[in-house]
Amino acid sequence: MLSFNNVEFNYKNQPVFTDLSFNIDEGEFVFLIGKSGAGKTTLLQMIYMNILPQGGYVQFDKFSSDTIKPKMLPELRRNIGIIFQDFKLLDDRTVFENLAFVMEITGAKRRDVKRKVYQVLSEVGLAYKQKNKISQLSGGEKQRIAIARAIINEPKIIIADEPTGNLDPETSNEILDILTKISARGTSVLFATHNYDLVKRYKGRIIRLKNGVAEFINNGDEL
Repeated sequence: MLSFNNVEFNYKNQPVFTDLSFNIDEGEFVFLIGKSGAGKTTLLQMIYMNILPQGGYVQFDKFSSDTIKPKMLPELRRNIGIIFQDFKLLDDRTVFENLAFVMEITGAKRRDVKRKVYQVLSEVGLAYKQKNKISQLSGGEKQRIAIARAIINEPKIIIADEPTGNLDPETSNEILDILTKISARGTSVLFATHNYDLVKRYKGRIIRLKNGVAEFINNGDEL
C-alpha cells in the first residue's frame, strides 16, 4: 500500500536518506522513531509528495513519486489523513465548521456533511463540542478534533507527526488509543514520535531512522 524504494535525499548537501526502503501494509500500525534531524518530517512529507526523492521512489497506492503530476496531487491527498503536533485548526471557527470545511471543498452535500461530522466527532468522544470554538478547547480536545478531521474523508493512511508532543502522558495515551482503534478497522497509521515510553506501551511495528536508512526493531528491544 505504501513503499519507500531505495530513496535518497540530500538537504543543503547533507545526506538525509541514503538508501531508505520499507513497506507499510493496509491496516498496519507503525511507529516512526529517530533522533532530531533523522528525517521523520521529511519522510512524512514524501508520502503526500510535498517533497520528492532525489533518488529511488515512493509508491502510495496507485501513485508514484516518479510519475506524479501536479494535477494528481488533490486525489492523492484525499487518501491521506494528516495530524500535526500543533493541530493546525482554525481557532476562530467552531468544531463543526473546521470539520465541515474538509468535506465541503470536495463538493459533499450538506446532509452528508452533517452526518459525517457527527459520526467522526462521536468516534473521538466530542460530539457535544461541535458548536464550540476551537479556542475554547483544551490541547487534548484539539488533537481529538485534528484526528476527526484526518479521518472524515476515510483515508487509506493516517500520518501523525509528533501528535502527542505537547500533551500530558494521560492524554497522550488517550490519543494513541483512538488511533489504534482506527487502525484496527483497516486504516494504516504511521505515528512519528520521540516518546519512547509511549512506543513501549503499545504493540506496533517500529521503524527507526538512523544514518539515512530504516532499521526495523521489535517492541521489546532497546530504543
